[in-house]
Amino acid sequence: MERRVAREFRHKVELLIANEAEKDYLYDVLRMYHQSMDLPVLVGDLKLVINEPSRLPLFDSIRPLIPLKHQVEYDLLTPKRSRKLKEVRLDRTHPDGLGLSVRGGLEFGCGLFISQIMKDGQAESVGLQIGDEIVRINGYSISSCIHEEIISLIKTKKIVSLKVRHVGMIPVKSSTEDSLKWQFVDQFMSESGSSVAGLASIGGKEIKEKKVFLSLVGTTGMGISISSGPRQKPGIYISNVKPGSLSAEVGLKMGDQIVEVNGVDFTNLDHQEAVRVLKSSRSLTITVLTGAGRELFMTDEERLAVEARRELDRQELMHQKRVALETNKIVKEQQEKERLRKMEISQKTAEEEDRYRKEMEKIEAEESKHHRAWEEDWAPRDSPNPPRAGSPGPPASPSPPPPKTRSSDTDEQEEEEEEEGFRKYEEGFDPYSMFTPEQVAERDIRLLRIKKDGQLDVAVEGGVESPLGKLVVSAVYDGGAADKHGGIAIGDEVMAVNGKILTDVTLTEGQNSLERAWKSGGDWIDLVIAVSPPKDYEDEVTFF
Repeated sequence: MERRVAREFRHKVELLIANEAEKDYLYDVLRMYHQSMDLPVLVGDLKLVINEPSRLPLFDSIRPLIPLKHQVEYDLLTPKRSRKLKEVRLDRTHPDGLGLSVRGGLEFGCGLFISQIMKDGQAESVGLQIGDEIVRINGYSISSCIHEEIISLIKTKKIVSLKVRHVGMIPVKSSTEDSLKWQFVDQFMSESGSSVAGLASIGGKEIKEKKVFLSLVGTTGMGISISSGPRQKPGIYISNVKPGSLSAEVGLKMGDQIVEVNGVDFTNLDHQEAVRVLKSSRSLTITVLTGAGRELFMTDEERLAVEARRELDRQELMHQKRVALETNKIVKEQQEKERLRKMEISQKTAEEEDRYRKEMEKIEAEESKHHRAWEEDWAPRDSPNPPRAGSPGPPASPSPPPPKTRSSDTDEQEEEEEEEGFRKYEEGFDPYSMFTPEQVAERDIRLLRIKKDGQLDVAVEGGVESPLGKLVVSAVYDGGAADKHGGIAIGDEVMAVNGKILTDVTLTEGQNSLERAWKSGGDWIDLVIAVSPPKDYEDEVTFF
């Protein structure tokens, strides 16, 4: 079992990570964890490699390698990606707006993600979370839409219907390069200044990081200077705040991004127009994102400090890797000891089974001897001379009761089913030996053994990258092996075939695995399914 889990984990790593250095680092931090048993350090190290949504399944693959006593804490520290879609409805005409902000779009090479949730707003009340990916808006798929098209689609109806799934990561555009990066939700929420205007939908009442009111009547001015952001981070930012000024009193600081002034959107405004709007009235209502552009106005000393801290982090990472490499020898020694221990246990088990077999043979011999003695004493004997007419016959000797048969109605039924070539599902199958408790919880998971007779004739749909998030039976054709077996129905989830886990594969990979299993040697195919009641999946798989 442990060898199979390790083999599947290595296969998943080879499939999802192409960089050899990242693979080595991943194996090293796992070896270090098994030495130190420091779970928070392990999770932090894993996030350096599992740094994009496509690699999130690695967390599930690593979980079986964690001791049982740490698995509950591991589940709390690692993000849980939901494969199910959740539908919510929001009123766009609500006084406080939708209560959320989004970032992403086709032009950024990613989906649309919720990056902020207004406290006590509409979005929070319906259960939306930071890190949710929006899959559909008003029934339309947005996978091929740019950011502005998505915002326009939201504004088409009074009631906005959203279908989302939780990912736990947010796309972030680096301030020093144009490439897209990802941040985990917990890291995003703990770092100030991580909001990126180039990827955030900031407009109207959907975003309210901080709102201040300034009345300039009787004052000499606001006491701030503003600057336009660079190409990779556009927007209007506060570049200086005069000490003791009205702006300083209301809490405005250098690096704050001005989002809106008196209802005018500043996210796409040039510097000259922004100055004109700020000087157009003596009463200003200003909405800002606190610290969104702080890194743009760092002093040389601050930049040097940040670079020094990054260098220290890099050196610490390399040191940990060297330590991990040095502990390889210890790990191998422990593995050898564990192998010898298992061999000893296996040998003792064989000896115990041999002793038990001999004891049973001895008991059976004693019983056979006792039975023969009983027959000699009590079995009926033929009389040499028949009794005379009218004379009483010899007293009847007691006869032994007929031996009890071990067959029962249940056994006969099972034998009949075995003669027919199948049973509905295999008894004694333990789903926890193959799947996580979350995958098994409150589900009827069965192991079917289907005889290879003709073609399997089962169609599947979905896959890990689809809105369904799983491999589901969409059709069972008449006359096929699955139809003859009778244990599988439309809507059942296909979780494994011949020992291969299919819970995190695409539709194409799942179809290929079923085909290979059917064409492989042997007269039977083992299929693990999660039984599902009849359900209409059309709403979850239809794209517009």
